[in-house]
Amino acid sequence: MKHLLLAIDESGDRAAAQAATVRDLFDTDSTTAHLLHDFTDNREGASVSQVAAVRRAATILEDAGVTVEYHETSGTPSRSIIQTAEELDVDAISIAGRKRSKAGKALFGSVSQEVVLGTDRPVLLCTRKDES
Repeated sequence: MKHLLLAIDESGDRAAAQAATVRDLFDTDSTTAHLLHDFTDNREGASVSQVAAVRRAATILEDAGVTVEYHETSGTPSRSIIQTAEELDVDAISIAGRKRSKAGKALFGSVSQEVVLGTDRPVLLCTRKDES
């Protein structure tokens, strides 16, 4: 059984790309996808299952026969992703990158970069088809 952590932000397109990648690369009957959303500001008290991007990924995965579990955190996204991966002892982390200029990365940081550099687990970086 493979356990994968999919770190999902607000983008439904990126979440769909992550889910499709997992569906296409892993044996769907023996994979558990742990869908994680980090709430950096959750004043309304929403739950992870209410996030449209998470629901979109879950639908794609469940339709393919992947077992889905939901997780939510609140804090610094990269730190939350790494800590959750460790707590769940997942086999790999899936993140969705965004295209940014070098200056944009320097000014705003990169969750993807921080996760890749901050974990010893394999990291699967997914992009939307129009970004590849």
